[in-house]
Amino acid sequence: MADFDSVPVEKFSLKEVLITFQSCLTDSQEIVTDSYVNGWRGLVRFMNSLGSIFSFISKDAVNKIQIMVTHRNGENGDKYETLQSMVKYELDNNLVDLQRRAEHPESGCRTLLRLHRALRWLELFLEKLRTSTEDSKTSVMCTDAYNDSLAQHHAWIIRKAATMAFCALPGRAAFFQTMNVGSTEQVVAMLGEAMPFISKVYEITEELYKQHNLLELP
Repeated sequence: MADFDSVPVEKFSLKEVLITFQSCLTDSQEIVTDSYVNGWRGLVRFMNSLGSIFSFISKDAVNKIQIMVTHRNGENGDKYETLQSMVKYELDNNLVDLQRRAEHPESGCRTLLRLHRALRWLELFLEKLRTSTEDSKTSVMCTDAYNDSLAQHHAWIIRKAATMAFCALPGRAAFFQTMNVGSTEQVVAMLGEAMPFISKVYEITEELYKQHNLLELP
């Protein structure tokens, strides 16, 4: 069982995120929890490397990561080895608040759902960056990705603050430099390698939650 500490502070590395999400899937297409959490550690570093603009998302992600770490390091940690085993264990043992938040506000299923929703936003944003041109505005790309994903789960005041914060995003070149890969061409190529793995993890999780009617957990 992995023994995680708090989210590390080293620089973001796109290659590291690629490798981590690549290792998320088992041969049977189950998602390894430890790799998923480590992938999110890298994404948090990406957000934090751009200053406080994404802090309203990254802080919540750090909190959710720690909850998942606690589950993995607990006495039933083996039940949380994959997302599939987690869902089965928590549902079989009535450890998920299905209708309203009550006894299990920090269930693995609810916690993971919040990370899953945020992953969709990052997936859309990174894909827009990959296919963008030198003249593309990162603020527009980020806002469009947010409106197509996380916004529907946020209150109006949060949506308003988020879209205002996105206006302060640096340009495309600054984002690419943050990824610590090399030239623009190298960044685009590595995003091209990484995105299918991130998308696959998202799709499998989405289907898993859909099968068990967990996509709207309170």
